[in-house]
Amino acid sequence: MKQTIVGIKVEDRNENVPKVQSILTDHGCMINTRLGIHEAQNQCSPKGLILLEIIGEDEDRIEELQTTLSEVEGVKVQKMTFS
Repeated sequence: MKQTIVGIKVEDRNENVPKVQSILTDHGCMINTRLGIHEAQNQCSPKGLILLEIIGEDEDRIEELQTTLSEVEGVKVQKMTFS
């Protein structure tokens, strides 16, 4: 069984996270684990990183998720697949 991790780098979190959250909600059934990382000192960083563990092997759905996220300005997406 393959395991897929999708990394999402978000610039300007205050502006872009609501759009990203909506996309993740639409694809929620394929997300097993979600981890959000951002710098938090005295205030939240304007940049963030989200890691998703995807369940299932439907490459078309994974590609759709990646494409939809990449269409959001300030968002970069990369995928790792382990066999």
